[in-house]
Order: sequence, then C-alpha cells, then structure tokens
Amino acid sequence: MKEFLLVFRRESANGNQLSPEQLQQITKPWQDWIGSIAAQNKLSARGNRLEHSGSVVKPNNVVTNGPYVELKEAIGGYSIVKTDTLEDAIELAKGCPILTVGGSVEVRPIITMD
Repeated sequence: MKEFLLVFRRESANGNQLSPEQLQQITKPWQDWIGSIAAQNKLSARGNRLEHSGSVVKPNNVVTNGPYVELKEAIGGYSIVKTDTLEDAIELAKGCPILTVGGSVEVRPIITMD
C-alpha cells in the first residue's frame, strides 16, 4: 500500500472562523469519517488541525507573518491514509466532512525517502 496526504482546505480564515456551535456540529462526522478509515486499516496518521496563525520563511531569510496573506484558501489540517491507488485515496477523501462546509481535500501521494 502507498501513503497519501489528505490536506484539508477551506476559504481563508480572515475573520471567517467557524463558530463553536459549527465546530461542535462537525466534530462527530469527523470522528466517524476518520474511524471508518481506521476500521478499514487505511489510516497511517490521524493528523492534526492547524492553527490559523504562523509564519512563512522565504529566500534571503525574509519572514512574513501568517501563511495566508496571499492565499484564498487556508490549510486547516491533514491526515495520512494508505491505499493501493490514488483513486482509492480519492474515494476516501470524498467522505470528508470539510466538504459539507465548502472546503476541499487535496490528495497527494507521499514519496518515501528511503
């Protein structure tokens, strides 16, 4: 099996954060979705949510505040799954709850550095 990175994106969080109620409503579907992947023995790493703040390091040691200054979409988190093909990983991604709030899932094959 190969590993694939699922990157969860939604519109940039410039004052457009999910409310506590929205976060609570989406928690159970996320747990169910991740649990179903784990039950199929296809979950390599549960991953984590990411803070909205951060910095970007650019050439010549230029550091900018916030990784979303130039982005329309913010990366909210990630998981790593293992499947035989990219198409299988895409099928898993289609069940992601981020899709119900207008977000998207980027599916990327991971190249191991052996």
